[in-house]
Amino acid sequence: MKKLFKFLVFSIIILSIFAATVGYQYHDFLRRPLAVSKEGTVFVIPMGTPVYKIANNLAEAGVLKSSSLFLLSAYTNGCWDKLKAGEYLIKPGSTPVDLINQLRDGKVIQYALTIVPGWTFERLMLEITCAPKIQQSLTGLSPAEIMAKLGHAAEHPEGRFFPETYYYPAGITDIAILQRAYRDLQTKLSLLWNAKKRDSILKSAYNALILASIIEKESSVVDEYRDIAGVYTRRLAKNMPLQADPTVIYGAGKTYDGLKYNSNITREMLTQQNPYNTYLKVGLPPTPIALPSAKALEAALDPKAGETLYFVAKPDGKGHVFTENLTDHNSAVAEYRKRLVNIKSIP
Repeated sequence: MKKLFKFLVFSIIILSIFAATVGYQYHDFLRRPLAVSKEGTVFVIPMGTPVYKIANNLAEAGVLKSSSLFLLSAYTNGCWDKLKAGEYLIKPGSTPVDLINQLRDGKVIQYALTIVPGWTFERLMLEITCAPKIQQSLTGLSPAEIMAKLGHAAEHPEGRFFPETYYYPAGITDIAILQRAYRDLQTKLSLLWNAKKRDSILKSAYNALILASIIEKESSVVDEYRDIAGVYTRRLAKNMPLQADPTVIYGAGKTYDGLKYNSNITREMLTQQNPYNTYLKVGLPPTPIALPSAKALEAALDPKAGETLYFVAKPDGKGHVFTENLTDHNSAVAEYRKRLVNIKSIP
């Protein structure tokens, strides 16, 4: 009995020492920073990877000192089956608990795609194709085929996507990016259309989208968007041609060479018969010509009141001169040409 008692006491002491040692190692493991580079370490968890495999991969990458203690921590924190797949950046100073929480919350690396106001659909698709970590599924498809993939087969793609900075994880599809931008545009346009003034000359939200795209391309000065909207809505009300150069350029397509023509349209372009030549055709063009910003959309539905019917760019490119009649407009054009010549003659 004495031998058995001594054995039990000895065993308890050994187990206590072992438990204390393991406990110390475990708590030391939890608070000790992971082994990552100064810039952080990128770690990818494929879909369906079990937790023990995640721990082993982290240990093999040199991030963890003990896969077993990591598994114990995942279990005690209730995260055994909650670690999410994705591409992660493990930042310097992160502890195993920080990492487990990061994997549990799915805080993956986020990439950014900035869609710029004024882009055409063609330019948008080019940028999406070149963006990092986006899974490409629309390459080689026509605009109509792309819209069909998005579930909007009957719609023209131009102007349908909201210009904004979109953040996304690695592996997102090009379709998902376009769907987000499409929904954002529809949401913004619907809100503005429902809040519009009742006396608007525009007969549909799509008309507002078309006009907003023209406003976007006419000026880089946001403060005069409502002035431009005022000119165009008054022209529409009077059944006057819009005479919007950006629509003519859009209608000319790839035949327009901005460098060759010094960013000006030609007489040949002005006489070209196409649905976008607003010098020959009264009313709005059939579709938008670019992606309008929120400010352009707001201006289209809240034009500035007044009598102006014309505008011409200032020689320095900083805005426009607005006039109420053709005589004043021609004078403004003459002044523009005179000053432009003087600017070009300065050595």
